[in-house]
Amino acid sequence: METRLLRYFVAVAEERHFGRAAERLHMAQPPLSQQIKQLEEQLGTKLFVRTTRKVDLTPAGELLLTRARALLEEHTQLARDVRTVGDGASGVLRLGSTGSATYRIMPKVIAATTEHMPGLQLNVQGEMLTPEMEEALAEGRLDIAILRPPVHNDEVEYSLLEKDLLAVALPTGHRLASHEVIDIQELRTENFICYPASSAVNTIFVETCRSAGFIPRTAQIARETSTLLTFVAAGLGIGMVPTSNYLPHSERIIFRPLRNAPSVDLAVAWKLGNQSPLVQNFLKLCTNLAPEEGHSE
Repeated sequence: METRLLRYFVAVAEERHFGRAAERLHMAQPPLSQQIKQLEEQLGTKLFVRTTRKVDLTPAGELLLTRARALLEEHTQLARDVRTVGDGASGVLRLGSTGSATYRIMPKVIAATTEHMPGLQLNVQGEMLTPEMEEALAEGRLDIAILRPPVHNDEVEYSLLEKDLLAVALPTGHRLASHEVIDIQELRTENFICYPASSAVNTIFVETCRSAGFIPRTAQIARETSTLLTFVAAGLGIGMVPTSNYLPHSERIIFRPLRNAPSVDLAVAWKLGNQSPLVQNFLKLCTNLAPEEGHSE
């Protein structure tokens, strides 16, 4: 399947109109229609439902749109990476990171990389969840990931960087704001701003609540830590976040430690068997940043 055909398809899918898509692609409409027909013939299925007034995607078209966007982005990024190395960089490393690592470990990682691997170009994808980073590592779309275990993919190894503890993020006017330490039992009637169910932090948080005898009530789901804290600041609920976020993000949020808080580890992960010198050097750099000796799994 040619990249050119995918670009044509995405343009028509996003515009939902052959004429507008042709203008966007700086080409005439008849050749565009022929190219889409060729793509459909290659795939053996209809991608669009055409009427006199509009163009809609078939279920197969919806699937292709999602995958095609990702493939085209990867293609574009590959071209950028090759140019970067060609311009004199010693290499390009694709680094994924959980959002909650942004506030403490990532600045250390980037500063250390700049000092010790000055020719390295880091392409950072932030605010990712552990499961999607596992998949990206296994499929070769990421080289390194800063994530929170557990890791369930047998193709992924990891080494511990540091241990965090869950803490409570509260709007400043909250009834528990004056408490120096909060007991989990005091939160049973609260509305929570939660990470998605697949998040490692959310899994630990929910299990902690269940062990205390209640199921947390979800008011809002936030994929990114920054979004979660924004909802908390707006008073829509409280949040449970790793202590790496124990920072004054906003005058409308305060953080309080949780009594007997569970740990939420932070680790650096890579694909099993990846012996790339660039990856191995980066892993050594990360290990030197760890407050204690990490372990592999």
